[in-house]
Amino acid sequence: MSPPLTISRLLNLQDLVEKKSHFLLGPRQTGKSFLIAHSVKGARVYDLLDSAVYLGLSQRPQRLAEELTAKDRIVVIDEIQRLPTLLNEVHRLIEQRGTRFLLTGSSARKFRRGGVNLLGGRARTKYLHPLTSRELGTHFDLDRFIARGGLPSIYFSDDPQADLEAYAGSYLQQEIVAEGATRNISAFSRFLKVAAYCNATIVNFTNLAADAQVPRTTVYEYFEILKDTLVLHELPAWRETRKRKPLASSKYYFFDIGVTAAIQDRRYRRGTPEYGEAVETYLLHELKSYADYVSGESLAFWRSKSGFEVDFILGDHTAIELKASETVSGHDLKSLKALAEEKKLKRYLCVSLEARRRQIGEVTVLPFQEFLKNLWDEAYS
Repeated sequence: MSPPLTISRLLNLQDLVEKKSHFLLGPRQTGKSFLIAHSVKGARVYDLLDSAVYLGLSQRPQRLAEELTAKDRIVVIDEIQRLPTLLNEVHRLIEQRGTRFLLTGSSARKFRRGGVNLLGGRARTKYLHPLTSRELGTHFDLDRFIARGGLPSIYFSDDPQADLEAYAGSYLQQEIVAEGATRNISAFSRFLKVAAYCNATIVNFTNLAADAQVPRTTVYEYFEILKDTLVLHELPAWRETRKRKPLASSKYYFFDIGVTAAIQDRRYRRGTPEYGEAVETYLLHELKSYADYVSGESLAFWRSKSGFEVDFILGDHTAIELKASETVSGHDLKSLKALAEEKKLKRYLCVSLEARRRQIGEVTVLPFQEFLKNLWDEAYS
């Protein structure tokens, strides 16, 4: 089932590609093709998942120039990672004809290898994420999002569980097998499930390797595959504190909580630690989308060697701690208060399921919906 046409995505592709060529990257089913079809007008589209199109351009990349006419100002090439050598021809057409290209992909893996033409600054990169609360508007429901995730076709599905399970299998088949990311599919499949259980944590790679029954060096390689195929976000440590020595290790989050739950074979219920981790993963998604679509700011987390931890640091100004609870106690705020002693940031927020805003010293306790509205209204800067 497709999302309602009343759902407007925050990325305006027409405006982007009118100004400059762009790579549009995002995991499968985030809605790249749907968005292009409904927002980029008058473009010629080449879908490299179409075997005939792929075969013709792989045998003779110059066919692209031969087929384009003066009327073809904007050209879309879908799944460009399948044929990165075509970028040489794209480069030439940008230079000689001024053609604007929108180049979509669900993996950055082949682009990061040596020798691939990345157009030398002639194209910018944008990322398309699953749906956000601002895009969903009145369709947004936190528990629905936690259960289904934000992939458009799954959020609005009449059988989301079956679709989520199919997505995990499709990822293995289309991104891992078809793209030749690794030869040992059974080992990668074991690793994927174990890695999903490490979601929202600092990963102990030695323990993960033992649980997945693969060498530690292979685990590092597999983590790079997850990042390259855009299903894993690495959240770096914020290291600006002086009174309390910070840890330097990153945390890792899967891009969509619905997909994560399907890989884990788990359901999240309110009041459990797993539910808190799920809401934390969802909140990272909102913050990451906001940073990519609007602010361009960095995201990090803070953990001290003495055990204090704050979930997110937005830019150089806002600390955000999540408590997936309807009652926030003073004990819940100890890490934010410890960070506030450093006097490095402008505001300290505890995002919760409480019904009303409260102020406790330097910490503002905010209802979840109020925080999301303020975030997308650009109230935090």
